[in-house]
Amino acid sequence: MKTSSRVLLACFALVSAVDLVSLLAGAEPGHLLAKPLLMPLLAAYAVSRGAPGLLTAALLLGWAGDLLLLSEADGAFLAGMGCFAAGHVCYLVLFGRRPTSPALGALYAVALTGTVLLLWPDLPAALRIPVAGYSLLLTAMAYRSSALGRTAGTGGALFLLSDTLIATGIADWPRLPSSDFWVMLTYIAAQYLLTAGTLHAMYGERRTTV
Repeated sequence: MKTSSRVLLACFALVSAVDLVSLLAGAEPGHLLAKPLLMPLLAAYAVSRGAPGLLTAALLLGWAGDLLLLSEADGAFLAGMGCFAAGHVCYLVLFGRRPTSPALGALYAVALTGTVLLLWPDLPAALRIPVAGYSLLLTAMAYRSSALGRTAGTGGALFLLSDTLIATGIADWPRLPSSDFWVMLTYIAAQYLLTAGTLHAMYGERRTTV
């Protein structure tokens, strides 16, 4: 791995640690400083390893979504969700038509249906259709990510878990202690594993580190 790639990956790991520790400590300024740096650093690392444009686009769309979700402006949540949805489309195109397990697809379909049915009554009326549509796209991405192997497939599953935790908060369900920490931990791991899994699948072990 090139020195520049190692430095970028180390910076991503450091900023991730700052963000997660800040959330655990209740240090909001640390989170506000670290979160906007996460995806640009991961995208820069991916580019330094020869990432395809669709992977870079997915990460940068995630960055835009991160920024919007930090905002309290009207419509920021829906706009952020739209950015993440566009990122999932990039991932889906990137995964192509590689074969995946029908049994895994059935499990994801059951999980999607059950989650939407359970959340639906408790979601704000204006968000029910957008959340359901986004959930369908996210679940498709999580399922199709397994086509690139276990690493990317785990990343897709963690992305689904992270956004499900957010959705339960929107529905005002009881939340885990330090719920924001768990949301970010699963999100950061998801994006890194999707990146590492994609690079590994496309360029082989000598071009990526998991």
